[in-house]
Parts: sequence; C-alpha cells; structure tokens
Amino acid sequence: MEPDKTIKNQWVHVVIQNPGTPGEELMGYGTEQIPEPFIPAFTTREEAQACFLMMPKDIMNKKYEVHAILKEDLIEQARTNGFRVFLMDDKSSIKEELC
Repeated sequence: MEPDKTIKNQWVHVVIQNPGTPGEELMGYGTEQIPEPFIPAFTTREEAQACFLMMPKDIMNKKYEVHAILKEDLIEQARTNGFRVFLMDDKSSIKEELC
C-alpha cells in the first residue's frame, strides 16, 4: 500500500509504555464501544496528558511517557501490527480514525 502523502511530516502524540527499555511499546487499550485494543493518538501533548489520566494503566509495574511521533510512522507501525489508531481529544472522545 502506498503511503498517504497528505500526512507526511505531521506529528501526533502517543503514550509510550516502558520507554527506553527492551519492553518499550505504544500504549493501547480497548473500550466498551471498541473492545479490540487500539492506539490512541493526540494532536497535542496536553491532550495526551489529560486523556492519560482516564486511560486504564498499570502504574505500579509500568512507566509511561508522552512522546511525539510522525503520523505516517505511527500508522505504518499500527498497520504492521494489526492495530487501529484513533485521534482522540483530552476527554477520551474519538475525533477520527487514522487507520
């Protein structure tokens, strides 16, 4: 599949689980509306940090950080690993499906 030229050089923010370790990965989760795990992405760091407070997580055993990533790289990684990506707001509402 050809990369989408309209998203080139656009950045989004994601939550990274266990950053800087061999177990580093993009944080994903499912909801009642979308039971299969997906990766939430955000337009701003502030939206990601606000929504992170509402996300299910294991703060006792895992570390989390918000990182910026190129939208095209995120979509490529998600497709390669069989995940959907949703652009979300700070209240955990879905704005649009990215892939």
